[in-house]
Amino acid sequence: MRKLSKFLYFFVIFFLFTCFDFYFSNLFSHKLAQGWHFSNSLLNMIYVENTGAAFSILQNSTNFLIFISIIALLGLFYYVIKYAESIYMKEIFFLSFLTAGILGNLYERLFFGYVRDFFDLAFVNFPIFNISDIFINIGVVGIIILLLLTKKPMKNL
Repeated sequence: MRKLSKFLYFFVIFFLFTCFDFYFSNLFSHKLAQGWHFSNSLLNMIYVENTGAAFSILQNSTNFLIFISIIALLGLFYYVIKYAESIYMKEIFFLSFLTAGILGNLYERLFFGYVRDFFDLAFVNFPIFNISDIFINIGVVGIIILLLLTKKPMKNL
């Protein structure tokens, strides 16, 4: 597939994932702030303002996390732009998830000063998380699986 079409595929998928994240994060946050409640044996929906990163590390390090997010986004965009012709479509798909997740958390840190988390797994003791976190994890796990299952290594890593 040609470089331009892969490049466009990345940005369309990235845009769709980002819109999904922004829309549903705002929807859930507003509903929960207005008193909406959802709870069952698998999932509780609660509103938490997180000034740190995953697993509550780097609490109150918003500026550092913003800096790291910008560097990660620039690196991901550079990678896709430079190597779009030679990377696999599956890799582009998972890079889109990862990039949208990083952008979602970056947006919230820039505009709110924290990340809005709301998914709480009721069946296990696990940190509360949001849609951006899900996207980041899907992207990372997908890329790791591709690295492990692909007979030849992913291009240019």
